[in-house]
Amino acid sequence: MKKMLSRRLFAVAVAMTFLLLPFSGPGARAGLAQSRRQPPTAPQKKNPRPDETNPQQPQEPVPTDIIQETETVKVVSALVNVEAVVINKKSKQLVTNLKKENFAIFEDGIRQDISNFSTPEAPITVAMVLEYSKLSQALGYYGSGGMEPGQYEVLRPMAMFLQQFIKPPDDYVSVIAYDMRPTPLTDFTNDPARISQVISLMLRNQPAFNEANLFDALQFVLLGGRGDAVVLENSKSEKADYVGMASLQGRRKAIFLVSTGLDTFSKINYDKARKITQNAGVPIYIIGTGNLFLKKYDQNLNATDGLGGSNQPGRMSFLQADNTLKTFAKETGGMYFPITFPGELPSALSTINAVMRNQYSLGYNPGERRDGKQHKIVVKVDVDGDGQFDEKDYTINSRQFYNAPKG
Repeated sequence: MKKMLSRRLFAVAVAMTFLLLPFSGPGARAGLAQSRRQPPTAPQKKNPRPDETNPQQPQEPVPTDIIQETETVKVVSALVNVEAVVINKKSKQLVTNLKKENFAIFEDGIRQDISNFSTPEAPITVAMVLEYSKLSQALGYYGSGGMEPGQYEVLRPMAMFLQQFIKPPDDYVSVIAYDMRPTPLTDFTNDPARISQVISLMLRNQPAFNEANLFDALQFVLLGGRGDAVVLENSKSEKADYVGMASLQGRRKAIFLVSTGLDTFSKINYDKARKITQNAGVPIYIIGTGNLFLKKYDQNLNATDGLGGSNQPGRMSFLQADNTLKTFAKETGGMYFPITFPGELPSALSTINAVMRNQYSLGYNPGERRDGKQHKIVVKVDVDGDGQFDEKDYTINSRQFYNAPKG
């Protein structure tokens, strides 16, 4: 009798287990999490197929009204944004008061119709990206001969720019510090109190890691992604999603980068980072740090990086870093200033601010091209309106390439 009762209890337990399985465990949690997400708006497969278990199974006729609803076509038009600055070659003065008719955009030698245009009077949105690592701190300390904390080489240009050149209420700035990963310190703000909080936060703290992953930081700032929550927001969540600067529409935009240019072990390589910066349409203005260290100790450095566990960068790494920053600035239409002494900062920052304020925002539609190739962009200007481009007298800083999507 006891054996029969045990068997019945065991059968009931097994049945209850199978009934409860769909509502518990990791699969259920995943299902609940999926139910909270927005349902997909398109089939998950590119080529939906009939039921593979019974391919000959006849399909029920679909009502005409449903067919009409499912045949709605959405056309998304791509826009290539080009920020351009016009400079007189002789006087080095910025040219202002130009109109849409003064510009022409050529892609691979073919003139494009300018569909978007805004003048330098439009507000500007800046993402400030800072290298805040033990590596940059050490370079700054030895570069100054131990006269000041090494992180001051990064914090000095940051504080000067935030205090002097961000003008509320129209300008907005976001600050992202990076070492082994990018960390947003504040979201876009024009509040002087919040800007002061950022400066105070950086001055009170010390870098935590030796790594400086520049390429990952640029990818995060330009394309967005999931990263640490904003430090000054006191968020309950440890992580948050961010939208990149490349998707920002309707405002003039720029990145202000303070960095040595060294990259230790980013997840992406230089080629991919270069394509991202080329395609984002956001000019990058750069203050290069570590230049004083290189000039003081160049003759004592090895040709290559240190071996045997040493993280000492070699001369080749410094030269490559300098070339990397030059390339990012040139190909995006920005500017690069390798700073040797603190006294050079006011002039460099004033130039960066002036150029940022005099960007003309242009845009054109490349059509439905999806060849996956790189296309060269050239901006020309006719300052006096006589129908002739003034290439000999004026320099135009603008992005140089557009990488079309593929497939």
